[in-house]
Parts: sequence; structure tokens; C-alpha cells
Amino acid sequence: MTLLMDTDVIASEPNAHGYAEFTLGEFHFRRDEYFVYVKWPTGSHVMSADAFLRAMQRDVAWNFFYGIVNFDGVVGTVNHYGTVDLFAGRYNDAYRKAEMDHVENFQSENIKATFEGMLADWTNASFDPFASPEETGSAFGDKNGSNLAAVTRRRVASRRMVSCDDDEQLRTDATHPINRMFADVPQDSPSVEPEPGFESEVKAYNLFAYLSRSDVTWNPSVVSVCKDSLYCPTTEEYILPIIHGNDRVEWFVQLSDEIIWAVEDRDTGAARTRVVMKPGDVASMPANIRHQGYAPKRAMLLVWENADGALPELYATGKLPSHPVDF
Repeated sequence: MTLLMDTDVIASEPNAHGYAEFTLGEFHFRRDEYFVYVKWPTGSHVMSADAFLRAMQRDVAWNFFYGIVNFDGVVGTVNHYGTVDLFAGRYNDAYRKAEMDHVENFQSENIKATFEGMLADWTNASFDPFASPEETGSAFGDKNGSNLAAVTRRRVASRRMVSCDDDEQLRTDATHPINRMFADVPQDSPSVEPEPGFESEVKAYNLFAYLSRSDVTWNPSVVSVCKDSLYCPTTEEYILPIIHGNDRVEWFVQLSDEIIWAVEDRDTGAARTRVVMKPGDVASMPANIRHQGYAPKRAMLLVWENADGALPELYATGKLPSHPVDF
């Protein structure tokens, strides 16, 4: 056995299909040509390899995100911002009633190292777990090379705003070609005429043009920052690979096309509602739900996040309501 970071994080030699097997605490992860198998002391679970890798890619890239990242209805993580819970069945009523649920807490850097190891070893050369199905090859089969460039992409996280002199710069044909579904998006730039001396302080850019060149899906990137207020737009196609359980209220502004949201109770998975968002629609996702999106055509979505670190406890203790408005 090969030690990755400490006694909790272990990867085996390759199995018959060429893939390493991973152990994290009492969780064991194995994949073959088609599936990923997860075992824990009180149960086991199986997922399609492509769905598992797409979900894990977001979990790693988002540094475990806000609250709960459900890979599906059984397995996922909870971010405690320094430590992370890895769970099986914790947010599934049937598993809890059958006493098959299991939760372990790990230091963030340890669980991230294991997940990064799985992504690196289990992602074949033909597969990009960040791309839409139309833009990547197959995740299936015996081990066939790797795609480290795809699984180690850096998430955009502006300090102030894209296009500022010391920040993320605009995408061009040389770095990011226009996506096939956004060929009709105008690429013109706004005209900016700052007063002398303010040339580095007054900036503007075409957000639609910027998003039209995105090479990933379902990956909110921070394009502007004002204290704790983050604008995190993204392009969405096919299915959101995770089911996100909120630990704060977040806002969605539909910029183009359509997304269908399946909304469930955060803790049990019971269906709550279905939301169909069209251009111009605004929706609030409360702090006590989880949601998964379906985009029949590549769509642009603005996700507005409040990064205030005090929010999870305020919502959990009832000091803030789970929803922003009472009608």
C-alpha cells in the first residue's frame, strides 16, 4: 500500500482494470470499466464512473463549496471550512431509518488529496469531467492514460473584477474560442472613458462575450467581488453533476436560455418543487433545500453568493430565516 498524506489516506496498487483503489478512514473506493463502488462499515453504493468523476471534479475545484455537495442521493461531502464530512446515506431518509448511514470527518487537505488522487488516476485521456457530454470523450473502459490538464484546471476567482489590470483578464480566440452554442453572442466591448489618473480603476467588459468562451460547464467562477458579495456566473449544459445542499441563501439570475431546477428538502431528499427559469427570471434558493439543474441547451446563469463566514451558524441556529422574503 502507498501512503498519500497520513494514515487515513491510502491508495493501493492498480487493480485488474488498471485503476488504483483508495481508502479514506473507513471508506473504500474502487472503480472498474463502468462503475465506482463505495463501501463503508454499514453499507455500500455504486455510481456510474462518469457521474462520479463529474461530481468529484466540482467538489475538488470548488474546495468543497458552500454546505453540502451530494454526488447523488447517497454519497457526498459537507464543508465545515477547515474540516469536511464524508458521508454515505446521511441525507437519505431510507438509509438513516435502516441505520446504514455513515459519516466521517477529515481535515480538508487530507480529503482533498484523496479526491485529487482519484481524479488523476481514474480520469482517462479521453475524458474531461468539466466539459459537457458533447465536448468530451468516454469515461469508460480500462485505464487509458490520464487528463491532468483537465482535472487540474484553476477556477476563476477574481480579487476585484475580470479585466482589472491586476486581475483575471479577458478571454480571446487564442486562449478560449467561442463555444459552439454561443456563436451568435456579440463580442463587442464597452467603451470606457475614465478621467485622467483613473485608467487602472475604471473598467468594464462584456460579460456575455466572456461567458460565451467558457470551456467548462456548471462551474461558477468569481468574476466580481464587493466585500462578501460575489458574482459567480457560469454556463450550464446537460445536468448539474451534483445536488447542492445550501448552508446559506443564494440567488440565481437566468441570463439566457432555460434551466429546470429540481428542488428537494436538504436533509431528507423529499421533493419540494420544480422551478423553470427563463431569461430574466430571478430565483432565491433557500438555506434549507438542495437543488439540481437541467439545461437542455447551453445556458448562461448568474449565481450571486454571500461569502460571509458567519452565515452557516446563523441559519443553523435559527437566528436567520432559511428564506429571504415572507410573502
